[in-house]
Amino acid sequence: MAADRKGGARQRPGRAVAYAALGVVLLAGCASMPDSGDLRNVESTPRQDTGVRVFAMPPAEGAGPAEIMQGFLEALTSDDPSYDTARKYLSDDAARRWRPERSTTVLANGPSIETDCRAGAGQEPTDSVTCVLAGTQVATVDAQQAYEPTDGSYRKKVHLTRSTKTGQWRIDGLPDGVVMGKSDFQRNYTSVDKYYFASDTTGGPSGQPVAVADPVFVRSKVDAMTQMVRSLLNGPTSWLGPVVRSGFPTGTALQKDVSGLAPDDQNKLTVPLNLKASQVTPGKCTEMATQVLFTLRNLAPTLESVELQGADDRRLCDLSEERAESAAWHGSAKSPEYLYFLDGKHRLVRMPTGSTATGALPVPGVFGESDKGLESVAVSRDEHSAAGVGDAGKSLYVTSLASGGSLGNALVTSAGPTEGDRLTAPSWDARGDLWVADRDPHHARLYVVEQGAAKPQEVAVPELSGRIKDARVAADGVRIALVVEKKDGEQSLLIGRIQRDDGTGQGTSVVELRSAAPDLEQVSAMSWAGDSRLLAVGREQGGVLQMRYVQVDGSTLDGPTPGALTGVKAIAASEDERVPLVAYSEDDGIVRLPSGAQWQKVDKDGTAPAYPG
Repeated sequence: MAADRKGGARQRPGRAVAYAALGVVLLAGCASMPDSGDLRNVESTPRQDTGVRVFAMPPAEGAGPAEIMQGFLEALTSDDPSYDTARKYLSDDAARRWRPERSTTVLANGPSIETDCRAGAGQEPTDSVTCVLAGTQVATVDAQQAYEPTDGSYRKKVHLTRSTKTGQWRIDGLPDGVVMGKSDFQRNYTSVDKYYFASDTTGGPSGQPVAVADPVFVRSKVDAMTQMVRSLLNGPTSWLGPVVRSGFPTGTALQKDVSGLAPDDQNKLTVPLNLKASQVTPGKCTEMATQVLFTLRNLAPTLESVELQGADDRRLCDLSEERAESAAWHGSAKSPEYLYFLDGKHRLVRMPTGSTATGALPVPGVFGESDKGLESVAVSRDEHSAAGVGDAGKSLYVTSLASGGSLGNALVTSAGPTEGDRLTAPSWDARGDLWVADRDPHHARLYVVEQGAAKPQEVAVPELSGRIKDARVAADGVRIALVVEKKDGEQSLLIGRIQRDDGTGQGTSVVELRSAAPDLEQVSAMSWAGDSRLLAVGREQGGVLQMRYVQVDGSTLDGPTPGALTGVKAIAASEDERVPLVAYSEDDGIVRLPSGAQWQKVDKDGTAPAYPG
């Protein structure tokens, strides 16, 4: 039986551990160094992988069915690029048919072998045996490398036979894909954002196309850069595909036998493509290089430029990091100038994001005055306008953040019976559109106000099973995070895809809702905290209130979580992860969390923190 790894503390029998940076292979779990076996050197690639790489051992001579099963499951969790060792546990026909890239099934504690796989166990000896792999599913990764949380039991049959020619047991019937436990998955795979462009023609604040993150999982120690370029060229995942476009022409691929992509000593990456120069305009080439650079900076943060080469090895174009940032707009590259919140007089105040002082000043314009009764606010991405909910949650106003601006009439009003049943905090996308939800139990709905000035448009959410309690649109304007409350009071954090009116008269809708935090059943606050990351406050079943990061695809993020904070009612984070987190606590008012520090008090009487967005 293949046991799941627990933080790497326990070694598996039959494992070879390769130290990639040294090009040395060591055996784990063996008393002595063997003098034979299928060991191979590991190419030294310190720029991509300076950690430990794990390789499986081939089947032993005369191994029985149970040992073959165990060895095969071990081989699935190794860093063997093409699963060559795993295929040695299969019959020749099964090895040719098996498609490991079809899917990855993640189980809570690793697969167990439910049936006794000893040949002839409890009966006469036989040359054929069927084993059953079992476990509890937590997620799947599909052929597009997209992650999806799942639950329920996992049961798959695996058939083994003993060869009449060799006398060796081999697997001759098995499902496509691979299966492993959660901790092995976390060791083997990493989440990486690949980037496309919002397919609508409206750009960001500066008019550029808006970059949209599409998170996928790749094997972290198996030429991850080349994997990611191939994934990028193959197009967006099915969920995101309807609302994004790619700069790459259909059929674009890496040149034959390309592998080991890595930046050179000047932090420049060269990508050889199968395109002819005549197929690529300068503008399209810039878009393609921008997608590559944004995507691969996830794996190589020091990457400074990208060069695309054509089929004849001639340069198509090159692009520096600075030019990429001007070629496309995305939230994580735009550091907000100010942090905003409401002071004790319900005025909108602001302070520089990098300031170490605790004082804040009223904003220019009417929201900086003391008689507007604001309850929540949102500042546009360009920090030129602000939206505020006042009148005890009944009214949404928009005004300029400039002296002499006027308030005007409310754009949206709610007739909810209590303040908690009225308007949510508003939210802006990079297009300049404003989003807000009405929590009125008798007429709950979601609105978008184009450019923060047009007539409010009701947004259809056909799959909604509950009432929207909070709504935060992503900077890219094609995804929205919703806290949805069901009749039993459970509050879930969901992500929906925004389908814009394409001229058919169908209007704007939010479709294909999916969970971003499947194990949280009470989500009380949330904020976007990256291009595909959210910060959520909630509790698991029977647990205590906690603050943690979650991915939009529902996967669990490794790494530290924000320090504990009691009485949290609202949080604010920026897509730029260098900017301090800010929260409103009933006990301490407005507090912030600079990187590497503890929570710091900002304003005891402050409420409703907000970064632009």
